[in-house]
This record gives sequence, structure tokens and C-alpha cells, in this order.
Amino acid sequence: MVHPQALLDELGRAPDVPAFEHGSRVTSRGELRELAGRFTAGLRAAGLGPGDGVGIATAVTPEGFAAIVAAHVLGCRVVGIRPGLPVPQLRHIVGDVDALVVDAASESPELLGTVAGVPILRVGPELLAAYEEPVPQGRPEDVATVVFTSGSTGVPKGVAYSYRALTEGRVWQPPVPGSAHERLGAGFARYLLFGTLSSAVMLEQLGVCLLAGGTAVVPEELPDFPWVLPRLRISAALMTVPRLHQVLEVLREEDVDLSSLRVLIVAGSPVPPHQLAEAAERIGPAMHHAYGQTETGMLTICPAGEGLGSVGRACDTVEIESRDGEIWVRTPSAFEGYWRDPATTAEVLRDGWVRTQDLGFLDEAGYLHLSGRARDVVIVNAIIHYTGPIERAIAAHPDVDQAYVVAVPDPVTGEAAHAFVLPVPGREPDLGAVRKAVAAELGEAAVPARFSFVGAVPVAPSGKPDKAALRRSIVD
Repeated sequence: MVHPQALLDELGRAPDVPAFEHGSRVTSRGELRELAGRFTAGLRAAGLGPGDGVGIATAVTPEGFAAIVAAHVLGCRVVGIRPGLPVPQLRHIVGDVDALVVDAASESPELLGTVAGVPILRVGPELLAAYEEPVPQGRPEDVATVVFTSGSTGVPKGVAYSYRALTEGRVWQPPVPGSAHERLGAGFARYLLFGTLSSAVMLEQLGVCLLAGGTAVVPEELPDFPWVLPRLRISAALMTVPRLHQVLEVLREEDVDLSSLRVLIVAGSPVPPHQLAEAAERIGPAMHHAYGQTETGMLTICPAGEGLGSVGRACDTVEIESRDGEIWVRTPSAFEGYWRDPATTAEVLRDGWVRTQDLGFLDEAGYLHLSGRARDVVIVNAIIHYTGPIERAIAAHPDVDQAYVVAVPDPVTGEAAHAFVLPVPGREPDLGAVRKAVAAELGEAAVPARFSFVGAVPVAPSGKPDKAALRRSIVD
């Protein structure tokens, strides 16, 4: 059995149970399976099959998800396209897709101009006219999905998952009775699904929901936390540190009914311990925090009141080791490698183990404690940004001699980028122009939150700039 057979079986097992809910529109599991069959026929008629790349640029809809399922049925390589990407990054991501699926909400001149010459398959009656029974044809060794990172390195990295990983991983399989996966899934009766279908973590949680018999609830507008939770009777949701901060600000002043909530997972960037403690007190046992990476999926999860100072214990099927203080993990759902980048793959993936490039240790009870990073990154709003490209973009300004970027704690975004700038002697850089240059090169999200002008940079014993000393100068 190969992915997505287990999902198709689950949809067929209870065809009348709602799979998606969006306002007054309810799509049953049987209807979602029917949509997947119609997309299968439409994509096959467009000449797509095993190994072909299919870009998916749709809103969060049953049709968008059914298109992903259908592409996997045909053994294609799915590339989710995040909205709002700068044109250079967009061009890189869609560079080798063989067709692009779009809907009216996501179609844009920038997107269509970038994929000139690539067949455009618009969601509508023509694409969905015929039906084909969805029988998965993926080959275990083929790439099933490529998830592109933020692009803060200048060129987004493609994290490639094989059909074997999707088939053998826990997310797209029925939960094993009595497992932690089953206990987690029991809280996903009504899962809040929002954002973009190109998000690996959102799709991962959608898999937990659907395989546990739950319903994905899509808000009609951007979710207004925390009020969206009682309004839509949400039982499970995923959020970043900034959203948790927003929720806590409201709960300090107002009484919001969160009685429907069973699982609230905060992930993507470090959660300050005091904030986690407050969340556990105000939100209750539903509060969880988790740790994972795009390359591995969720690795640990922990109720907020457990494992003080840790990020939790390993999920089902996950092994964790600390090797000389660096965390390595092994899981059947791990990525196959970076798309068309064997050199970087070799640095991170070895003998089935993934080098997380995070530092930490396991305590006697098996809880994982993180203490730092072996890579020079800052995680803002759950998005990883490599500091090197940001530094180069700042230093390209004619009035800047050198630039150094460090990650500092931030109560709203988890972490923030702080740039230390050495001006060219006698000049004063225009920070507005510097910010625009970084945004044009790497996207608005990569622009540092704060800048400091300095006359010199401390040097470490190695002779390199001492970023730890720079960081201490503003956080001590």
C-alpha cells in the first residue's frame, strides 16, 4: 500500500462524515474522495503521471487539498506555492514544474508570468468534468512532495519527501490503538485549518485530523484569535508564538470561552518559559508545545505543564540522540534530501539520521532540552532566516562597510533579527533604503526588526566577529 491509499480508505469508510467545513459549505468525506477522483482524471488528461512536477497554487479549500491528493495518486511530485513570494524566489520554485493548478483566489499576473509556457490547469468544471477511481501509482523511491523553505538563503531550499516517507510515517496512517498519536488525534474533532496548503506543518496536522475522523474547519476570514476558537467550536489548533502572545494579551483582560479546546499546539520558534507557564495557567490542559523541522515533521510534543524547560519527549516512531551536544533524529517520515542539492543533503542526512543543527541534551526521563544552534539563523514567526544572506544584502548598500545579524529573544515573534551596522567612515546609511534593499532581495519577512550603528565589532579568539558578544550587548 502506497500513499495516499490509507487516506482514501479512511474517506471511503465514513463517506457521510464532514471532512471540510467552510462557513455554510460542508464537504463530506465521500465528496472529498469524489473530488480527488475528478482531479485524478483531469490531471491525467493533461498528460501528468509518475515523476512529473505539479505546482499547487490554491486557497485553503477542499479542491486545493483534493488536487494534492490526486497528484499523489498519479505519482507526481507536488510543489506547494506559498502566496506573496518575491518574483525571483517564485521563479526558482516553479522552475521545473510540468503543470500548475490554480484557482481564482490565487491566480495572479506575477505567478502566471513566471510560469510562461507551463500548462495552467484552472480549478473548475472543465478540469473536473470526468471521474477516475483513484488508485495510487506512486513509487516508494520517487519524490512525492517538495516543500520550499523561506528563501532567506537567497534561494529557497527544497525539502523533498519520498512516497516511502509519506507511506511509512505516522501522519498519513491510521493511528495505532493506544499510541500517543491516537491520544493526540482524539482532540482533533474540529481542527482549525488556515494559512496555506503549502505549509508542511498545517498539512501534517490536517493528516492527523482526517485520519482520526475529524473535520477541518476553514475560517471565512483571517482567524481572529482567540475569538475564532469558541465561534467555530474549535477543538484543535496550531499557532505560532506571536499568535500565542496575542491570545494571552486578550485573556488577561477578557473571559473567553475555550471549553471546546482540547489541543492547542504552539510550535515554530522558541517559547519563553514564563509565557509557556502563563499559557498553561490561562488555557489549561489543552496547551501543548512542540518541536520539529521541515526536514522531519514534528519530533516532540509536550503538555505545557510537563517536562519543565524542555520541548517534550519524542513522538511515536521518532528516535533522538545527542552527539557531542548536537541533536540528531531518525524517523520514517524524514525527508529524502534537498531538491537538486546533494552537497547540502550530505551535510544534514547521514545513514538515515537527520542532523538538526540544534544543540541540546536528553534528560533521564527522555525530555529534550534545547540550548542553542549550530547554524547561524534567526527564527521569526516560525520561519527560519539565515543571517548570512541578510548581512550581505545590508552590506551591499554603498554607505555600509560591514553588517552582522544576530537572533535575540522577542516576546511577540519568538525571536527577532537585530542588525549591527558599521557605516563607511564619514557616511550615514539611510535605514529606509537598507530595509528596502533587504526586502527586494530576500522578502519583507527577512528585514531585521532592529538596527544598531557601531564603530567596531568585538572579535572572538578565533579571529572571527564575536556574535555572542554582540548579542550579549543588547540582551544582558
